[in-house]
Amino acid sequence: MKNIKALLLLGIVFLMTTPLLSQSLEGDGPHSQLIIRGVMLINGNGAPPQGPIDIVVENNIIKDVKVVGYPGVAIDDSKRPQLKAGGKELDCTGMYLMPGFIDMHTHIGGDSQGADPDYVFKLWMAHGVTTVREVAGRGIDIALDLKHKSEKNEITAPRIISYTAFGQTSKSFNPLNDIPISTTEQAREWVRANAKKGADGIKFFGAEPAIMEAALDENKKLGLGSACHHAQMSVARWNVLHSARAGLTSMEHWYGLPEALFEDRTVQDFPLDYNYQNEQHRFENAGKLWAQAAEPYSEHWNNVMNELIALDFTMDPTFNIYEASRDLQRARRAEWHEDYTLPSLWEFYQPSKISHGSYWHDWGTEQEVEWRNNYKLWMTFINEYKNRGGRVTTGSDSGFIFQLYGFAYIRELELMREAGFHPLEIIQSATLNGAEALGMDDKLGSVTIGKLADFVVVEENPLQNFKVLYGTGAIKLTEDNEVVRVGGIKYTIKDGIVYDSKALLADVKRQVDEAKAKSNYTIKQPGVKN
Repeated sequence: MKNIKALLLLGIVFLMTTPLLSQSLEGDGPHSQLIIRGVMLINGNGAPPQGPIDIVVENNIIKDVKVVGYPGVAIDDSKRPQLKAGGKELDCTGMYLMPGFIDMHTHIGGDSQGADPDYVFKLWMAHGVTTVREVAGRGIDIALDLKHKSEKNEITAPRIISYTAFGQTSKSFNPLNDIPISTTEQAREWVRANAKKGADGIKFFGAEPAIMEAALDENKKLGLGSACHHAQMSVARWNVLHSARAGLTSMEHWYGLPEALFEDRTVQDFPLDYNYQNEQHRFENAGKLWAQAAEPYSEHWNNVMNELIALDFTMDPTFNIYEASRDLQRARRAEWHEDYTLPSLWEFYQPSKISHGSYWHDWGTEQEVEWRNNYKLWMTFINEYKNRGGRVTTGSDSGFIFQLYGFAYIRELELMREAGFHPLEIIQSATLNGAEALGMDDKLGSVTIGKLADFVVVEENPLQNFKVLYGTGAIKLTEDNEVVRVGGIKYTIKDGIVYDSKALLADVKRQVDEAKAKSNYTIKQPGVKN
């Protein structure tokens, strides 16, 4: 008996100290063969739902997508794909399967939020996000380290596409030896070094026009992606049209787009006491910006849109991240905060003159009304951009402004519906469009033979109600007059590894509970002292 105990102990120690190569620590797999049985397929290519379907995966590659029957008719098992020795079956009869979601605007937590990567990753994965474009969060060293660990499935995390902030440095990445970028050659040198370091692209915030042009030109030559938040400090001389013409591949949010649509001005109508460092000023006046642009469907409005489409330019609107601007109470009272928002993150969200995105210095009815009108014009442009063939992707930018990782992504889907997208167009935006924008549509974005095995499986029909994708589920009344919760993603499958999405979410709650217990913390609304 002692010998058995010793062997068991030795085995535990071995498992704790030996890395499991290409093997998830929390998921099931990968398997030599995985067959997902009986799903309704909602593909990312705009096709209507179809099922029942069996999906065969071998070594993380989709090998077959086979229709196996008809609704209400018993399936002939002899005509279904056969399981090989050592394979794994996943019975998903009656469930809905989509390609893995792609979040095109993410930040892997941050020191100021107190959100560690494991917490952030599990919230994303619990909501079906299997690929993220990380746009200048924790820095290139940390991002690339996490990217490589995710590639090997040494951590529970989405696939990471890493974009470095233009000019950003680190201990191991300082190509200009702390010299700020002030010449076109310095810009090109930094871009070349960023590519050599292993980054997938660059996130810009704006710069002198000649520097932006040089950096984008060099980045395009190297075949890397690019994104830009056209910050107000540079947008007067360099808006979205300038960026797109110079080779930018995608724009974030909407900054720079109204400026390209100006007809009777060249700068935003800033109040004369405005200070960009005062975020109440910044965001309050941003809510008035679309009203200063050309009228929808006017000649100038149409010309800007058509040129951007001709340039194959991608819009990544991130509607959700500014939603608190039009309804602060809704955002801060979201039901998931109590269970899934870390105390440090909740504190970061509170009104502050220091924390980015905490601009609630004096936020009331007038600001919210301006922002609601802002959204109507913004959504009109984005929806029409999609209608005319322009590419629109799905990004969340969560971790700021009361928007929680994972949950915010699902809210983005809902807001795209408000903008006028058909639910199938939304799924396409969340999957295939993102893959195309990343240049990865040969591997991701649709359930197609030859692509990687990234899937989202849910028991309810998300097209009828996107709320069933929230980790907290959707409220439903039964025939017996009982109030129940339905939904929450059942399985998130990344690289052929099956994750129990609800178990991932339960681990997040455990992390939050432990953080609260350390300081006896209770979430309170802003200004409430007792």
